[in-house]
Amino acid sequence: MAKIPKKPDAIFGEIAGDYQRIFGSNLLSIILYGSGASEDYLPGKSDLNFLITLTEPGIERLDLTLETVARWRKRNVAIPLFMTRAYLTGSLDAYPIEFLNMQRHYTVVAGEDVLAGLTFDPRHVRLQLERELRGKLLHLRSGYLASEGSARKIRELIGASLTAFVSLFGAMLYLKGAEIPPVRHNVIEAAGQAFGIDATVFLQCDQIRTKTDRFSSAQVRAVFRDYLKEVGRLCEKIEEMDIQAKGQP
Repeated sequence: MAKIPKKPDAIFGEIAGDYQRIFGSNLLSIILYGSGASEDYLPGKSDLNFLITLTEPGIERLDLTLETVARWRKRNVAIPLFMTRAYLTGSLDAYPIEFLNMQRHYTVVAGEDVLAGLTFDPRHVRLQLERELRGKLLHLRSGYLASEGSARKIRELIGASLTAFVSLFGAMLYLKGAEIPPVRHNVIEAAGQAFGIDATVFLQCDQIRTKTDRFSSAQVRAVFRDYLKEVGRLCEKIEEMDIQAKGQP
Protein backbone atom coordinates (compact mmCIF):
# COMPACT_ATOMS: atom_id res chain seq x y z
CA MET A 1 0.00 0.00 0.00
CA ALA A 2 1.32 3.45 -0.93
CA LYS A 3 2.40 5.54 2.03
CA ILE A 4 0.25 8.62 2.77
CA PRO A 5 2.29 11.52 4.20
CA LYS A 6 1.51 12.69 7.74
CA LYS A 7 2.85 16.13 6.84
CA PRO A 8 2.68 17.51 3.29
CA ASP A 9 6.23 18.86 3.34
CA ALA A 10 7.49 15.28 3.68
CA ILE A 11 6.86 14.74 -0.04
CA PHE A 12 7.93 18.15 -1.36
CA GLY A 13 11.42 17.09 -2.44
CA GLU A 14 10.17 13.91 -4.13
CA ILE A 15 7.28 15.45 -6.01
CA ALA A 16 9.37 18.44 -7.10
CA GLY A 17 12.06 16.08 -8.37
CA ASP A 18 9.53 14.06 -10.37
CA TYR A 19 8.16 17.08 -12.24
CA GLN A 20 11.54 18.74 -12.67
CA ARG A 21 12.77 15.58 -14.41
CA ILE A 22 9.76 15.66 -16.74
CA PHE A 23 9.67 19.37 -17.57
CA GLY A 24 13.15 20.73 -16.84
CA SER A 25 13.37 24.45 -17.61
CA ASN A 26 9.71 24.43 -18.72
CA LEU A 27 8.66 24.05 -15.07
CA LEU A 28 8.03 27.50 -13.58
CA SER A 29 6.38 26.70 -10.26
CA ILE A 30 4.94 24.02 -7.99
CA ILE A 31 2.60 25.26 -5.26
CA LEU A 32 0.66 23.32 -2.63
CA TYR A 33 -2.68 25.01 -1.95
CA GLY A 34 -5.87 24.39 0.00
CA SER A 35 -6.32 22.34 3.17
CA GLY A 36 -2.91 20.70 2.74
CA ALA A 37 -1.34 24.11 3.33
CA SER A 38 -3.67 25.03 6.20
CA GLU A 39 -4.49 24.05 9.75
CA ASP A 40 -7.41 21.94 8.46
CA TYR A 41 -5.13 19.27 6.96
CA LEU A 42 -6.04 15.73 8.04
CA PRO A 43 -3.62 12.97 6.91
CA GLY A 44 -5.38 10.36 4.82
CA LYS A 45 -8.57 12.43 4.54
CA SER A 46 -7.51 15.76 3.06
CA ASP A 47 -6.40 15.80 -0.56
CA LEU A 48 -3.04 17.33 -1.40
CA ASN A 49 -3.67 19.85 -4.16
CA PHE A 50 -0.86 21.23 -6.32
CA LEU A 51 -0.79 24.04 -8.86
CA ILE A 52 1.93 23.42 -11.45
CA THR A 53 2.77 26.34 -13.74
CA LEU A 54 4.52 25.59 -17.01
CA THR A 55 5.81 27.41 -20.07
CA GLU A 56 3.82 27.18 -23.30
CA PRO A 57 6.07 24.37 -24.65
CA GLY A 58 5.78 22.60 -21.29
CA ILE A 59 1.98 22.49 -21.29
CA GLU A 60 2.14 20.55 -24.56
CA ARG A 61 3.99 17.69 -22.81
CA LEU A 62 1.30 16.58 -20.33
CA ASP A 63 1.30 13.10 -21.85
CA LEU A 64 4.66 12.56 -20.14
CA THR A 65 3.02 12.94 -16.71
CA LEU A 66 0.49 10.10 -16.95
CA GLU A 67 2.48 7.56 -14.93
CA THR A 68 3.64 10.14 -12.38
CA VAL A 69 0.14 11.52 -11.77
CA ALA A 70 -1.26 7.99 -11.35
CA ARG A 71 1.47 7.06 -8.87
CA TRP A 72 0.92 10.15 -6.72
CA ARG A 73 -2.85 9.66 -6.69
CA LYS A 74 -2.27 6.44 -4.75
CA ARG A 75 -0.71 8.62 -2.04
CA ASN A 76 -3.71 10.94 -1.72
CA VAL A 77 -2.29 13.59 -4.06
CA ALA A 78 -5.02 15.00 -6.28
CA ILE A 79 -4.47 15.44 -10.01
CA PRO A 80 -2.52 18.71 -10.18
CA LEU A 81 -3.81 21.81 -11.90
CA PHE A 82 -1.45 22.36 -14.83
CA MET A 83 -1.53 25.80 -16.42
CA THR A 84 0.60 28.46 -18.04
CA ARG A 85 1.17 31.89 -16.56
CA ALA A 86 -0.93 33.41 -19.35
CA TYR A 87 -3.83 31.07 -18.56
CA LEU A 88 -3.59 31.91 -14.87
CA THR A 89 -3.64 35.69 -15.28
CA GLY A 90 -6.26 35.48 -18.02
CA SER A 91 -8.62 33.53 -15.75
CA LEU A 92 -8.84 35.97 -12.85
CA ASP A 93 -12.02 37.60 -14.19
CA ALA A 94 -13.76 34.26 -14.81
CA TYR A 95 -12.61 32.29 -11.74
CA PRO A 96 -11.58 34.86 -9.12
CA ILE A 97 -12.92 32.81 -6.19
CA GLU A 98 -10.79 29.77 -7.01
CA PHE A 99 -7.60 31.84 -7.19
CA LEU A 100 -8.59 33.94 -4.17
CA ASN A 101 -8.93 30.75 -2.15
CA MET A 102 -5.61 29.44 -3.44
CA GLN A 103 -4.04 32.66 -2.22
CA ARG A 104 -5.46 32.14 1.28
CA HIS A 105 -3.54 28.92 1.97
CA TYR A 106 -0.52 27.97 -0.08
CA THR A 107 3.13 26.97 0.13
CA VAL A 108 5.67 27.33 -2.66
CA VAL A 109 7.26 23.92 -3.18
CA ALA A 110 9.56 24.85 -6.07
CA GLY A 111 10.14 27.75 -8.43
CA GLU A 112 8.33 31.07 -8.51
CA ASP A 113 5.54 32.36 -6.29
CA VAL A 114 3.01 32.91 -9.07
CA LEU A 115 0.13 33.63 -6.65
CA ALA A 116 1.67 36.44 -4.60
CA GLY A 117 0.93 39.33 -6.94
CA LEU A 118 -2.58 38.39 -8.03
CA THR A 119 -5.32 40.99 -7.50
CA PHE A 120 -9.06 40.60 -7.99
CA ASP A 121 -11.78 42.94 -9.21
CA PRO A 122 -14.54 42.85 -6.54
CA ARG A 123 -17.18 43.04 -9.30
CA HIS A 124 -15.91 39.78 -10.78
CA VAL A 125 -15.90 38.16 -7.32
CA ARG A 126 -19.48 39.26 -6.66
CA LEU A 127 -20.69 38.03 -10.07
CA GLN A 128 -19.16 34.59 -9.57
CA LEU A 129 -20.55 34.44 -6.04
CA GLU A 130 -24.08 35.05 -7.25
CA ARG A 131 -23.70 32.49 -10.03
CA GLU A 132 -22.23 29.85 -7.70
CA LEU A 133 -24.77 30.38 -4.92
CA ARG A 134 -27.77 30.22 -7.22
CA GLY A 135 -26.41 27.12 -8.93
CA LYS A 136 -25.80 25.40 -5.61
CA LEU A 137 -29.28 26.27 -4.37
CA LEU A 138 -30.77 24.55 -7.43
CA HIS A 139 -28.46 21.57 -6.92
CA LEU A 140 -29.50 21.20 -3.26
CA ARG A 141 -33.20 21.34 -4.13
CA SER A 142 -32.78 18.74 -6.87
CA GLY A 143 -30.64 16.55 -4.62
CA TYR A 144 -33.24 16.69 -1.87
CA LEU A 145 -35.97 15.51 -4.23
CA ALA A 146 -33.71 12.74 -5.52
CA SER A 147 -33.06 11.62 -1.93
CA GLU A 148 -36.76 10.76 -1.48
CA GLY A 149 -36.36 11.92 2.12
CA SER A 150 -33.66 9.37 3.01
CA ALA A 151 -31.62 10.76 5.91
CA ARG A 152 -28.57 8.85 4.67
CA LYS A 153 -28.77 10.44 1.23
CA ILE A 154 -29.41 13.87 2.75
CA ARG A 155 -26.28 13.43 4.87
CA GLU A 156 -24.32 12.61 1.72
CA LEU A 157 -25.74 15.67 -0.04
CA ILE A 158 -24.76 17.94 2.85
CA GLY A 159 -21.28 16.42 3.07
CA ALA A 160 -20.64 16.83 -0.65
CA SER A 161 -21.78 20.47 -0.75
CA LEU A 162 -20.57 22.06 2.50
CA THR A 163 -16.88 22.48 1.59
CA ALA A 164 -17.77 24.61 -1.42
CA PHE A 165 -19.78 26.96 0.78
CA VAL A 166 -16.80 27.53 3.06
CA SER A 167 -14.82 28.65 0.00
CA LEU A 168 -17.63 31.00 -0.97
CA PHE A 169 -17.73 32.41 2.56
CA GLY A 170 -14.08 33.37 2.17
CA ALA A 171 -14.92 35.31 -1.00
CA MET A 172 -17.86 36.99 0.74
CA LEU A 173 -15.59 38.18 3.55
CA TYR A 174 -13.15 39.48 0.93
CA LEU A 175 -15.93 41.64 -0.53
CA LYS A 176 -16.63 43.02 2.94
CA GLY A 177 -12.96 43.81 3.43
CA ALA A 178 -13.05 41.54 6.48
CA GLU A 179 -10.28 39.26 7.71
CA ILE A 180 -10.62 35.67 6.49
CA PRO A 181 -9.81 33.31 9.40
CA PRO A 182 -7.49 30.35 8.73
CA VAL A 183 -9.77 27.64 10.19
CA ARG A 184 -13.00 26.36 8.61
CA HIS A 185 -15.41 26.83 11.52
CA ASN A 186 -14.07 30.34 12.16
CA VAL A 187 -14.70 31.24 8.51
CA ILE A 188 -18.32 30.10 8.91
CA GLU A 189 -18.75 32.12 12.10
CA ALA A 190 -17.16 35.24 10.57
CA ALA A 191 -19.42 35.05 7.50
CA GLY A 192 -22.45 34.69 9.74
CA GLN A 193 -21.54 37.84 11.64
CA ALA A 194 -20.65 39.84 8.51
CA PHE A 195 -23.76 38.93 6.53
CA GLY A 196 -26.36 38.31 9.23
CA ILE A 197 -26.95 34.65 8.40
CA ASP A 198 -27.38 31.77 10.85
CA ALA A 199 -23.87 30.32 11.11
CA THR A 200 -25.16 27.59 13.44
CA VAL A 201 -26.88 25.88 10.51
CA PHE A 202 -23.63 25.64 8.54
CA LEU A 203 -21.72 24.48 11.62
CA GLN A 204 -24.30 21.71 12.06
CA CYS A 205 -23.81 20.79 8.41
CA ASP A 206 -20.06 20.63 9.00
CA GLN A 207 -20.68 18.20 11.88
CA ILE A 208 -22.70 16.06 9.49
CA ARG A 209 -19.91 16.29 6.90
CA THR A 210 -17.29 15.14 9.41
CA LYS A 211 -19.65 12.55 10.95
CA THR A 212 -19.26 14.04 14.44
CA ASP A 213 -22.96 14.74 15.01
CA ARG A 214 -25.61 12.72 16.82
CA PHE A 215 -28.61 13.95 14.86
CA SER A 216 -31.61 11.70 14.38
CA SER A 217 -33.07 11.22 10.91
CA ALA A 218 -35.75 13.82 11.68
CA GLN A 219 -33.10 16.27 12.87
CA VAL A 220 -31.03 15.75 9.73
CA ARG A 221 -34.05 16.64 7.61
CA ALA A 222 -34.68 19.73 9.77
CA VAL A 223 -31.04 20.84 9.41
CA PHE A 224 -31.30 20.45 5.66
CA ARG A 225 -34.45 22.57 5.50
CA ASP A 226 -32.65 25.31 7.45
CA TYR A 227 -29.62 24.85 5.14
CA LEU A 228 -31.77 25.54 2.08
CA LYS A 229 -33.31 28.58 3.76
CA GLU A 230 -29.95 30.12 4.64
CA VAL A 231 -28.50 29.49 1.17
CA GLY A 232 -31.54 31.28 -0.29
CA ARG A 233 -30.88 34.21 2.05
CA LEU A 234 -27.26 34.29 0.92
CA CYS A 235 -28.38 34.61 -2.70
CA GLU A 236 -30.51 37.61 -1.77
CA LYS A 237 -27.74 39.30 0.23
CA ILE A 238 -25.16 38.94 -2.54
CA GLU A 239 -27.64 40.26 -5.12
CA GLU A 240 -28.23 43.35 -2.96
CA MET A 241 -24.53 44.21 -2.67
CA ASP A 242 -23.38 47.28 -4.56
CA ILE A 243 -19.80 46.55 -5.59
CA GLN A 244 -17.41 49.02 -7.18
CA ALA A 245 -14.10 48.34 -8.85
CA LYS A 246 -11.08 48.90 -6.65
CA GLY A 247 -10.06 52.53 -6.63
CA GLN A 248 -13.54 53.81 -7.50
CA PRO A 249 -15.69 55.71 -4.96
